Amino acid sequence: MRSVINKLDLTKLYLVTGAAGFIGFHLAKSLLNQGATVVGYDNINDYYDTSFKYARLNILEKYNNFTFIKGDLADKQAVNQLFIDFKPQIVVNLAAQAGVRSSIEKPETYINSNIIGFFNTLEACRHYKVEHLIYASSSSVYGANQKVPFSTYDKTDTPVSLYAATKKSNELMAYTYSHLYGIPATGLRFFTVYGPYGRPDMAYFSFTKSIMGGKPIKIFNNGNMYRDFTYIDDIIKGMEHILCNPPEQDENKVKYKIYNLGNNKPVKLMDYIEILENCIGKKAIKEYLPMQPGDVYQTYADICDLEEDFHFTPSTSIETGLNRFVEWYKSI
Repeated sequence: MRSVINKLDLTKLYLVTGAAGFIGFHLAKSLLNQGATVVGYDNINDYYDTSFKYARLNILEKYNNFTFIKGDLADKQAVNQLFIDFKPQIVVNLAAQAGVRSSIEKPETYINSNIIGFFNTLEACRHYKVEHLIYASSSSVYGANQKVPFSTYDKTDTPVSLYAATKKSNELMAYTYSHLYGIPATGLRFFTVYGPYGRPDMAYFSFTKSIMGGKPIKIFNNGNMYRDFTYIDDIIKGMEHILCNPPEQDENKVKYKIYNLGNNKPVKLMDYIEILENCIGKKAIKEYLPMQPGDVYQTYADICDLEEDFHFTPSTSIETGLNRFVEWYKSI
């Protein structure tokens, strides 16, 4: 059992990269509400409609304790200047090119953002003595693993998409920098995050739009898939437990740790669609399609380490979470 700090350290400056993104926005907003000083960094790329990103930023920029810098992590000079100007003690790297299927179509974008961008972040953390680096990994690193639930002690050597490969690479890069330069680093493998202000390319968002608009939804693998849907509030609470608690040394005296952040309750895709239909009050027009390249049959998070270290377990049911999302969607 490790000893942990159970409250946010308001004396620290928090850098959140990808602050205009879904998880970055929610984390920054929560930190700001608690009185923390936050610098947000984002390149506002057009992977999906940038109006969503600007809408999130408009909310964050109402806080006096928030500063936004537009820039790209792939620009090493800009990243160095960011660290020189603000000297963040805690860095949360959520900036990345998202999307499993898109990584097959536009691989170069993923190398520039997820590999070069993360390398530049690690170099800045190395030279400017960051106290804790927290970075986004993904459940996709488990590939087509048959053993469930997915444990952080499982092998992750068989990614089935370039996106997954870049996230696994991030974990290896972070470990190396922790080993060589003593940077305390924590990787978070997120499991299918959903909720208000979410990404419009995600299934729950596009399904809601299509169902409400009377258009068909595409159901891959004929609906025979399971996902460990995790509500955004649970993700943020989990992250806040970790932020001010850098990892202790492992058996190799490296301050490095990986956690799964998932709901620990996988839901069958067809059940999930039925719950969404009930929340909307309308049946979906369903179009059944085969499994897509890069997709996996199921995701299921083993969160034993998270529960043991922080006594934290995600608690939002899929019914509650989807209902909150639909209420938000109807309001925009």
